[in-house]
Amino acid sequence: MDSIQTSLKKWMRENKDFASNYKKIRHELLNSHEVKSLLKNNPSLDEASIDRQLMKLYEYHTQSKECESCPSLDGCINIMKGFTPTMEVEGKNIHLTYDKCHRKVADDSQKKEQSLIKSLYMPREILEAKLERIDLEDGNRSNAIETMVAYLEDIKEELPSKGLYFHGPFGVGKTYFLGAIANRLSEKGIPSMIIYMPEFVREMKSSIKDDSISTKIDAFKKAPVLMLDDIGAESQSAWFRDEILGSILQYRMMERLPVFFSSNYNLKQLEEIFATSNRGEIERVKASRIIERIKQVSKDVPLYSHNRRNAD
Repeated sequence: MDSIQTSLKKWMRENKDFASNYKKIRHELLNSHEVKSLLKNNPSLDEASIDRQLMKLYEYHTQSKECESCPSLDGCINIMKGFTPTMEVEGKNIHLTYDKCHRKVADDSQKKEQSLIKSLYMPREILEAKLERIDLEDGNRSNAIETMVAYLEDIKEELPSKGLYFHGPFGVGKTYFLGAIANRLSEKGIPSMIIYMPEFVREMKSSIKDDSISTKIDAFKKAPVLMLDDIGAESQSAWFRDEILGSILQYRMMERLPVFFSSNYNLKQLEEIFATSNRGEIERVKASRIIERIKQVSKDVPLYSHNRRNAD
């Protein structure tokens, strides 16, 4: 690779010890186990070809092969961090190629997974939530945990048409469950969008001014997995309920796209909240329509336990 050769030549120019100790370095190289093995298996490499390509031998010899000399990816000693060399011989020519080490592969995979999770005003703790960190000893949450695990294990090539509607008291871990699901889905290559509902309402209202509301609604409609956190906590208006939330849920219901929810309210309680707007208007038919759409895109999952935030 040209970039590596250029970097190595620069290093050699700046390192006076290399020039002054050339013979010593050459001797050490030719007597190293890996170079000896290379020469033994490739008798076509004569002394002239070795001297001509001594830089490649030196490069290969000084690089970490299996991360054995690197404490971490950030602490990689190689010229190109996260890449390990492989040497091949063709006639009298030595070829060096570089491939990602296992740490680089794992790091790239993790970053790709993280990029699959888009969020709107969600804390880092939730975006980094893991299924393995959930307390399995809490018997009060066992049914919800079993439902969630079974749901994730059943996902094969296609997503189910329904998500999960977690509801229960404040602080029992509903939002963390959403984050854990999003991360497990990302491991399967499935993108998620997580939205904190109170901020979502404010975002939609402000989007009217810059004329971006249609574009944003379209993104929420078509996200492979949509997660609405703390639904029912937002300040209600007939406009948001019918034109925004209703439109998104209708589209996802028709396209069989799952929605996950967390709420302090069960569906009956949520219907009462949706029936009363912030102006005091009562519209039970429209509220009922929203609840029916929620039922079409999610499965009801009660989640009860002690307030884990107070415990912390």
